[in-house]
Amino acid sequence: MNKSKIDRPKIGISIGDINGVGPEVIIKTLQNDAILDQCTPIIYGSSKVISYHKNIVEADFNFKTIREAGHASMGRINVINCWQDVVNITLGQATDEGGQYAAIALEQAVKALKEKEIDALVTAPINKHAMMMSGGFPFPGHTEYITKTTGAKESLMLMVNDGLRIGLVTNHLPISEVAQAVSKQLVATKLKMMHKTLKMDFGIERPIIAVMGLNPHAGDGGLLGDTEEKIIRPVVVEAKKKGIMVVGPFSTDGFFGSNQHGKYDGILAMYHDQGLIPFKLLSFGQGVNYTAGLSVVRTSPDHGTAYDLAGKNQASPSSFRHALFQAIDIARQRNDYLNMHENPLEIVNKKAAREEEEETIVDEKQH
Repeated sequence: MNKSKIDRPKIGISIGDINGVGPEVIIKTLQNDAILDQCTPIIYGSSKVISYHKNIVEADFNFKTIREAGHASMGRINVINCWQDVVNITLGQATDEGGQYAAIALEQAVKALKEKEIDALVTAPINKHAMMMSGGFPFPGHTEYITKTTGAKESLMLMVNDGLRIGLVTNHLPISEVAQAVSKQLVATKLKMMHKTLKMDFGIERPIIAVMGLNPHAGDGGLLGDTEEKIIRPVVVEAKKKGIMVVGPFSTDGFFGSNQHGKYDGILAMYHDQGLIPFKLLSFGQGVNYTAGLSVVRTSPDHGTAYDLAGKNQASPSSFRHALFQAIDIARQRNDYLNMHENPLEIVNKKAAREEEEETIVDEKQH
């Protein structure tokens, strides 16, 4: 990412499933001209598909077609044609064609993200069945694909809505496999990721984190399971020794039932529904899915393709709009953080190189 201040970051947007509500919420979000004062949006997809959905929304939606992110115009909505084929749009249905083109758009957008042609990526919803039908996407979802493609071993699925931030130790995993997957190493890794992202991406200098238990009543002292005592609590104790402000493990029902979530900067849940059910009850329609722990910035809305709403001009853009603004905020915050916390040795080396260059210039002038 550029080390200079980012005033108007380039935000890539992958079009998602062309048969779902993704194109609709993108159009509705970008209709607001004020957004163009905050970022330069670049849609990875198809100008023909955007035009098709634009007619459904009946929007006054003007855009510029470009070949690559480097040609994007500030103050304009930009669209990159990721394919030239004539596409059959089958609204409200999972099709192999829908999966195929969603994968193509995502691949090109992530490539641009890795190569720092864009500052962040917002992904519109995909349908997992459609992606599998296309035959070229052997991943459970965006999170796993982007994690692997960017070369990371792990990432943290972090659900965000204002001050509520819930991260997951395990993501899209069958419940029968969760207990075996929850290890000291994995819990410790996700906890460190949460601590780092709260500082680097959200600007919280001393974040306080709550960790959930795995079993009912957090194991109830071992009566309902020993994962808390053998795995989770030791990780919490060790993290405290390293200066991380963390407490737990908590019984999840009592924790959220008594509104304790408002006291913490981050909450680490052990599995998908343990974190997502309370999050969506508290935030549905406003929530953002952020893939933390990576060298790149990626957000998405907290909903799926909503095939039942596709083509009816009824989809709310609220969550997608929040995802876009979250991507802008994180891109700026991370850039500022990296500028402030640049490696001291790197600073010394740069200074020495600069001085050497200046001396060379002086010598050349003298001779």
